[in-house]
Amino acid sequence: MLKTYHGSCHCSAVRFECELDLADGTRRCNCTYCWKVRMWKVFAIGDTFRLIEGADRLTDYRGPNSNWAEGAIHHYFCRDCGVHGFSKGYLEFEPFNGWFHAVNIAALDDITPEELDEVPVQYEDGINNDYERPPRFHAYL
Repeated sequence: MLKTYHGSCHCSAVRFECELDLADGTRRCNCTYCWKVRMWKVFAIGDTFRLIEGADRLTDYRGPNSNWAEGAIHHYFCRDCGVHGFSKGYLEFEPFNGWFHAVNIAALDDITPEELDEVPVQYEDGINNDYERPPRFHAYL
């Protein structure tokens, strides 16, 4: 069931809200971007993500690699405090069918420890472009 969550960067210059169904699962990836920023993501599809404040405080990063997640995805972070709250991308296949946001769970302000403890996690082998299977080692993610 969709629930509205609110998120922000550390200095609160960037604020957003999104409708998420955590029971649908979250993802942890070992691609070079996700690994370095320790991204734990959940997807907000279509118009279920809304930037409330701070568009002028965001910096957009797109990585140099040919990996689809690095170059096709806009990784946004607050230029004041550096917190990465979400990424935005476009994919023409299920379940995305267009624009989506990969929300960094760590940036959600009103998620409870109980919710975090129960959320399903799928591990992705992004370093090998295999997002449907976990890497051999993933406890570090």
